Amino acid sequence: MTSKTAELPLDPSSFLTKLGRGNTNKRYKKNRIIFAQGDVCTTLFFIHNGKVKRTATSAKGKEAILGILGPGDFVGESCLAALPRRIVSAIAMTDCVVVEIGKPVMIRILRENSAFAESFTTYLLNRKIRIEEDLIDQILNTSEKRLARALLLLSNFGKEVEPYHVVTDMSQETLATIVGTTRGRVNFFMNKFRKLGLIDYNGGIRIHKSLRGVLHDG
Repeated sequence: MTSKTAELPLDPSSFLTKLGRGNTNKRYKKNRIIFAQGDVCTTLFFIHNGKVKRTATSAKGKEAILGILGPGDFVGESCLAALPRRIVSAIAMTDCVVVEIGKPVMIRILRENSAFAESFTTYLLNRKIRIEEDLIDQILNTSEKRLARALLLLSNFGKEVEPYHVVTDMSQETLATIVGTTRGRVNFFMNKFRKLGLIDYNGGIRIHKSLRGVLHDG
């Protein structure tokens, strides 16, 4: 996640046109595993629609949510670095359509299409920056700021023109895992944000622009 959600350098329809043959469209219902930690790593996936979470599980069974991806994102791209096994899992957070791409096919596209290769490199650099910002956020920011930032990112804030954005199908337990705090703390801050008029609950969590102010307080 990042405090400045960059525009995706890859348009889904344009990329799928470039991809041509050598890919498989797959549909996953909510909570279905796309790939699991420890699986053989030979393919990557392009998210056409829906949301996918990346998770890691410790030997003792403790799970951490490492990030949430949406349309136009790749997941499993580490196979291009000759990683033999998956070090994370990818799980559908909503009903999803993803495109499974074999490593040889992706390598061919990168070699044959310099414009796409440049866009893909930009995409990977943006992901690297996001991971660095996640680490800084976890170390330096309070749980209140981390929650505000997570809500803004989950709502794809900054990509649309509406005065608010909606986060659907997101439990407080999931938010607590993302933020790295307890459900009780998430509940406390969610109620605080609602009383201040920064968010609303109505068939989802409505995120108002004013929530950005929490990131700059104190």
